[in-house]
Amino acid sequence: MITPANLVLILTATVTALIAGLFFAWSCSVTPGLARIPDTMYIAAMQAMNRAILNPVFLICFAGNVALLPLSAWLFYSTPVSTRFILLAAAAVVYLAGVFAVTIFGNVPLNESLDAFALHTATPGEIAAQRLAFEKPWNTLNMIRTVASTVSVVLVIIACMSKPAE
Repeated sequence: MITPANLVLILTATVTALIAGLFFAWSCSVTPGLARIPDTMYIAAMQAMNRAILNPVFLICFAGNVALLPLSAWLFYSTPVSTRFILLAAAAVVYLAGVFAVTIFGNVPLNESLDAFALHTATPGEIAAQRLAFEKPWNTLNMIRTVASTVSVVLVIIACMSKPAE
């Protein structure tokens, strides 16, 4: 049955899946591709992509989940507590900690540091050092986001399939 709560749940599942897909695609295609290019090209490409991703579509989905996941959980709260509520609450916690917080406190500071790096005036040694300081930590944090967002999607899907509270 299509209720307002179910519409929010559908939107939540869709947005969560889109974000997980973004991080998954990045992890299994963009990152390995970038690993194969020289340092100067790598820094320039990451600077460009980190600037390009700051667009309304990404920001609405990424930040929207901060509200949608807890809202979905709240909409399915009941007494006694339902499995659907528990799954959605867990998805919200995983997303908030493993995706949103990791991005805000990990990837964003690395992105800002890379953005401030003056590639056109740097020496080859400085460029290599900047890549070394950025690439592995950023990729590790992105893998955490990939796993956390995927876990969130799985929890939302299971919640969608679970029997609603009666």
